[in-house]
Amino acid sequence: MAIPTNKIELIRAISENYGKLKKQLLTIPPEMFLEKSLDGHAQFTKMSIHNLVSYLLGWGKIVIKWIETKENISNIEFPETGFKWNQLGDLAQKFYSDFSDNTYEDVINQLDNVHKRIVSEIDKMTNEDLYEKEWYGKWTMGRMIQFNTASPYANAKTRISKWRKTRNQ
Repeated sequence: MAIPTNKIELIRAISENYGKLKKQLLTIPPEMFLEKSLDGHAQFTKMSIHNLVSYLLGWGKIVIKWIETKENISNIEFPETGFKWNQLGDLAQKFYSDFSDNTYEDVINQLDNVHKRIVSEIDKMTNEDLYEKEWYGKWTMGRMIQFNTASPYANAKTRISKWRKTRNQ
């Protein structure tokens, strides 16, 4: 899928990629959800599907925070409060921890809700808000949202597909 360049394409990319990911997630038996057999975010590490969903959920919540604070960008600590861009591995670990006590059903439901909220918030925005002005450095808000929603959803779907093939599922 091409990189979105407007609001309609962004919503389509997020929704299509999330739909494909959700379809994959629903085929995973709950007893395999915590098994650390998926290639991790850091090289030579393993994570569980639960970790992967927690990662997406954490980033989704950050995107919502960015959207809510979009007019006061100077109040946003990127990528997240207490973390620098070179600490994304630590941020991933925080997400894993944040949702570690949540059940399979709960993290999937939370991810659904975050996805719906992001799409709803984008729908309220103008194309100008999203793509016609720089928002964070050289990046538009639409591009920053895409980097942290549609792209990770597609990446997660690919990771799960690869994982399923190694498990003959």
